Amino acid sequence: MTRDKITRRPSRMTALAARLWAGVCLVTSGGEAFAADGFSGALLQSSEVITLAVLAGAGAAATISAVWLSRQRGRAEVENRDLTAMIADANQRVARLQALLTEKDRRIVVWEGPHERPEFIGSLPTETGAPVEDRDFLAFGRWIKAHSAAALDQAIDRLRSRAESFDLIVDTLRGEIVEVQGRVSGGRAFVRFVALSNLRAELAEARLERDRLRTALVGLHALLDATELPVWQRGTDGKLIWVNEAYRNAVEARTVAEAIAEGREFLPTITREKIRAGATYDVPFRDTLSAVVHGNRRVFEVIDAKTTQGSAGLAVDVSAVEGVREELARTLKSHAETLDQLTTPVAIFDGNQRLEFYNQAFQRLWDLDTATLMRKPDNGEILDRLRERGKLPEQLNWRQWREQALSVYQAIDTQTDLWHLPNGQTLRVVATARPQGGATWVFENLTERVDLETRYNTLVHVQGETIDHLSEGVSVFGPDGRIRLSNPAFRALWGVTEAEVKPGTHIKVIEQACAASYDSADGWKRFAQLITSFDDERPSLRGILELRTGLILDFNVIPLPNAQTMLTFVDMTDSVRVERALKEKNEALQMADALKNDFVQHVSYELRSPLTNIIGFADLLKTPAFGTLTPRQAEYVDHIATSSSLLLTIVNDILDLATVDAGIVELDLSEIDLAEFLDEVALHMADRLQESGVTLSIEAPDKLGRFTADHQRLKQIFIKLIANAANVAPEGSTIRLTCRREGMDFVFAVKDNGPGIPQEVISSVFNRFESHGAHGGAGLGLSIVESFVTLHRGSVAIRSSETEGTEVTCRLPSGEMRQIVAAE
Repeated sequence: MTRDKITRRPSRMTALAARLWAGVCLVTSGGEAFAADGFSGALLQSSEVITLAVLAGAGAAATISAVWLSRQRGRAEVENRDLTAMIADANQRVARLQALLTEKDRRIVVWEGPHERPEFIGSLPTETGAPVEDRDFLAFGRWIKAHSAAALDQAIDRLRSRAESFDLIVDTLRGEIVEVQGRVSGGRAFVRFVALSNLRAELAEARLERDRLRTALVGLHALLDATELPVWQRGTDGKLIWVNEAYRNAVEARTVAEAIAEGREFLPTITREKIRAGATYDVPFRDTLSAVVHGNRRVFEVIDAKTTQGSAGLAVDVSAVEGVREELARTLKSHAETLDQLTTPVAIFDGNQRLEFYNQAFQRLWDLDTATLMRKPDNGEILDRLRERGKLPEQLNWRQWREQALSVYQAIDTQTDLWHLPNGQTLRVVATARPQGGATWVFENLTERVDLETRYNTLVHVQGETIDHLSEGVSVFGPDGRIRLSNPAFRALWGVTEAEVKPGTHIKVIEQACAASYDSADGWKRFAQLITSFDDERPSLRGILELRTGLILDFNVIPLPNAQTMLTFVDMTDSVRVERALKEKNEALQMADALKNDFVQHVSYELRSPLTNIIGFADLLKTPAFGTLTPRQAEYVDHIATSSSLLLTIVNDILDLATVDAGIVELDLSEIDLAEFLDEVALHMADRLQESGVTLSIEAPDKLGRFTADHQRLKQIFIKLIANAANVAPEGSTIRLTCRREGMDFVFAVKDNGPGIPQEVISSVFNRFESHGAHGGAGLGLSIVESFVTLHRGSVAIRSSETEGTEVTCRLPSGEMRQIVAAE
């Protein structure tokens, strides 16, 4: 409005100025015309007058315009102040409205048009479970109960399509109450969600409860109208206020309203008075009464409940039930007379688990006196009495067994159990729940039958298990040539499946299945002829079959009673192969033994003789008789002698090991003075230890005594151990040799201070040609030690660490005074 007023006023001023300018132009044009007409004498005066007039008019117009503009400016300022105040008021009202709209207890959804996206204003409390995101809010099924969400979706569709307003109360999934209002204004659809609290929430809950009760009442009335039981409801004055269709039909009224208006009664007056006198608020009236319906007297079971608002009742037609009950009583009496003549014990208990009927067989079975049975004892009482008298099976948990036995009264299906009584009898107990309540117990004596079945089943099971666990393949055929049984060994030997040899399969089919494993079908053809033969005397058959798979089978065809035939197959493959392998190995071993002996004897001479010559000639070269050697020649000769001695030692070690492996080493046992023996070893190793720069410390008791062993081999053991220790011991260190006697055993150990042997290789130190020392070598020392110690029936142990060095301990038992030959 302000902008329109301000733009219109300048337009008015422009029009006024235009009119003034038009007047000036008109006066000027008139003067010029006047001069043109010839009034030249008065031209100067007229021009001045006109000029003055124009100036005066212009001044007057300017003054008028200034005054007018000043007034208009004042008015505009007043209007602007008014408009500014109005805008401020409007902004305050908008802020208040926005504050009201954005409260956390309500949310408004606005649709501008049918195809426009909705606009969301405000929010609902978090306890309602309403989503915060706009896109999830309209998915009502996620946070509103199903029935309320469906009703709300339908109401919103009618609001947007047909502008139908609505007011709903909805339940959220969290149990909160939300009021929803739908309106249309200015072409827009508004839906407001308001979270109710306190009294409004209680009122809304009451409305919901009223709707639910009304719905339930309508459904209940519809259900009662569909039943065939007369149902009625009375007020506090005893008059009818509602009846169902069955009641209307019973009283022969045209409509329900007519039955209520005329007060047509279903029951006679005496019966109604009896109901009124007998019914209470706590216990409803219940009795079987008679009434006339459509001219016929019927028997009804009437139930009438008294309430603060009156009473309600229904009647169940039990006329047919009463007839059936009488017929049942007659039938049960007939059955009781029949059961009493049976030899099978039978007992019938009523719904209270008390004895209702028993026959003479039941009394004889449990040896119960008539007086006890006549007072109708409880079923549990009878079980307890029988247990006390030792007539029931012993149970680990009597209470649990008793409860399980009596559970038949609540069971649907028949319960069957076997009772093994202490007197040796076996009973098959069948307990069946009765339709009218209670249970029937039948005790069938299965002692003889169970005994026969047990022995038969045991025999069959033992035979089956025995056959199945035999290593021999077994199959049994009938006289018709069809297989009766086979064990897993049979199927495995012939490479057939269980389905291919299932009972009832003909031998021809089995012959084809086994043909792949057998070069010739003559074997199975002979089996078929023997099995299906009609000869009175069926001969047995035995032989050997060799299959393509390499199996060698020993078979037997054995006639059985009832014209049956058994085939057995024994796998002889391993024994035959072992026999063949043993023969071949024995021949190979004999040949290898001969070759080894020849090799050892030949190498012993061929290797030792040249080395002995080399060592001898080297020693001769050192003597002055053959001339004086230069220092370099002498050094070379020493190297030759040292290398030859080392080579001779290696050859001797190899030959020793070869002779041990060949089993031709003989221990020459003799008594050894251990003290002298240790001095001998120390003297022999003196030069070797001096070369390595180490000393030998012998720790032994003064009296070690004598010991029976091979002197030469024992000396080799000590020399090898001390030499190995000298190879790894640091220069200037000491090698410790400790000796002791433990009973008849001689125990000695050699310990050095070397770098030790890594734990990952310590298990292989006794392997041949394994060298772990810093000086290398052939790696035969410890192998020879272990061989000679084992030859003496002793043992070797090694212990090593990187900080403490290595210690080898040997234990030798005292040998007998005889020669011991090394075993192969």
